[in-house]
Amino acid sequence: MLEADNLECVRGERRLFAGLGFKLEAGELLYLQGKNGAGKTSLLRMLIGLLPPETGEIRWKGVSIKSDEFRADLCYLGHLNAIKEELTPLENLLAAARLADEELSEDDAIDALEQVGLAGREDLACKYLSQGQKRRVALARLVKEKRPLWILDEPFVALDVAAVDWLAGIISGHLQRGGLAVMTTHQLVSIPAGTVRELRLG
Repeated sequence: MLEADNLECVRGERRLFAGLGFKLEAGELLYLQGKNGAGKTSLLRMLIGLLPPETGEIRWKGVSIKSDEFRADLCYLGHLNAIKEELTPLENLLAAARLADEELSEDDAIDALEQVGLAGREDLACKYLSQGQKRRVALARLVKEKRPLWILDEPFVALDVAAVDWLAGIISGHLQRGGLAVMTTHQLVSIPAGTVRELRLG
C-alpha cells in the first residue's frame, strides 16, 4: 500500500498544493491530473523520495519511503527517456537492468524490444531513432518489470495509437498481478483492468 498524508509542496515562493493525501492499494492506478505547473511532477518526485515535502509523510507498506525496501519495490519512468543516445536499444535495456540490480537476459531484452515494435532496430544507435521510437526504448523496461510500484510521468508522450493501446495493456497486466501505479498524463487512456482513481491538482 502507498499512502500519502497531509502533503504540502512549496516551490520558490509558491505553494503548489497542501493537505494532500491518498491511499493506494494493490491493483489500483492513480491518475494525476492538472494544468502545467499544478505540481504533478513535483508530487511524483515526492513519491519517489527525490523531493521532501514541506509537511506530511509518504509511507510504503506502512513504513517511510526512506527505507531500502521501498527503493527495491519502485520502478520509476520519468518524462525524459533516460537513455544513452550513443548506445543501442539493446544496450540501453541491459544497462538499465544492471543499474536496477535486476536479472535480464539478452534474449528477454530482445523479446521486450520486439514487443514495443523495435524488431530489427535492436543494434541501431538510439540517436538515429525517432522520438516515438526512443520512447519505446524507455518503455521496453516495463515488459519484464516485476517490481510492485510503478511511478510513470507522461508515459504516453510521442506514442502512436497502437503503442498507446499496447502500453495500456502492459499497465493493465501489472494491476491484474496486484501491482500499483501512479501516473501523470494529459490524455486519459482507458486501462482495461484494475481500479482507476483520479486526483486533480490545482
